[in-house]
Amino acid sequence: MSSDSNSAGATDLIDAARAAQDETGKDYSGLLQDMLLETSDVEGFLADLTRLTVDTLAAPGQELFCGVTLLRPGSADTVASDSEESRRMDEVQYRFGTGPCLEAARTNRTVVVRDITTDPRWDEYAKAIAGYGLKSILGVPIPLDGDAQCGLNVYAREPNAFTDEMIRAAEEFARGASKSLRLAVRISQLGESRENLKAAMGSRTTIDLAVGIIMAQNRCSQEAAIGILKAASSARNVKLRDIAASVVASVGEKEPKTHFVD
Repeated sequence: MSSDSNSAGATDLIDAARAAQDETGKDYSGLLQDMLLETSDVEGFLADLTRLTVDTLAAPGQELFCGVTLLRPGSADTVASDSEESRRMDEVQYRFGTGPCLEAARTNRTVVVRDITTDPRWDEYAKAIAGYGLKSILGVPIPLDGDAQCGLNVYAREPNAFTDEMIRAAEEFARGASKSLRLAVRISQLGESRENLKAAMGSRTTIDLAVGIIMAQNRCSQEAAIGILKAASSARNVKLRDIAASVVASVGEKEPKTHFVD
C-alpha cells in the first residue's frame, strides 16, 4: 500500500471522527480498527493516531502536539508523533526519566497537568519542559499485553487546555488503539505460527523423502534409516533437515516443495 493511499484513508477517517465528535458516548474503536486496516504497518497506524488525536481534539485556533511513547525494559522511545516538535517534547521526559506521560504509561492511569509552571510534581522536568513554551500536558495509557507499556502524550501551549470532554475523547482513542494494537499483534502471531507450520511441514517432507532414499539404498527399515540420518546429524553437528536435504540432493533430486491450499 502506498503512502499516498495511507494518507487518503487516514484523512477520511479523521473527517469521520470529527463529524462524530459531538455524539455522546461515541466509540472510536471501529474507526481505529478501520485505520489499522488502511495502513501497511503498526508504525503507520500510530502516526495516523497522533494526527487523528490532534485534529479531533483541538479547538479552532488551538495548537496541540501529540506523540506515542513505548516503554520496554530498559528503554523509552517515541514510536510515532504528529511532528518533530512533539517528538522533542517526549525526549525531555526520557532525559529525566520522569514526567506525566511516562507516569501514565507506567501506572496505567490518565495524568493531567493543568499548568506545568505551577504543578509541584516533576520539579526538574517541569522547569525543562516549560522552556518549550508548554503549559498543559495530558498523558493517557494505551494498555498492551506483555512487558511493554504505552502512552498517548498530548501537549498544549496554554494553561488549562484540556476540558473534561477532551480528556474523555483522548481516553477513548487510547482504548480503541489498545484494542487495535492487540488485534494487530495477534494477527501477526497467527501469521508467524502459520509460517512456522509451513516450515516444519516442509522439513518433514524433506526428511521423509531422505528416509525413503536411505531405505532403498541400504535395504533397511524405516526405523534404521531414521537412525542413520540422526547419527549423521549428530556426528557432523548439522541440523537433521539439512542432512536430509543433502541426501536428497545426492541422488540428483531437487528439494521437494510442500504444497498448501490457502
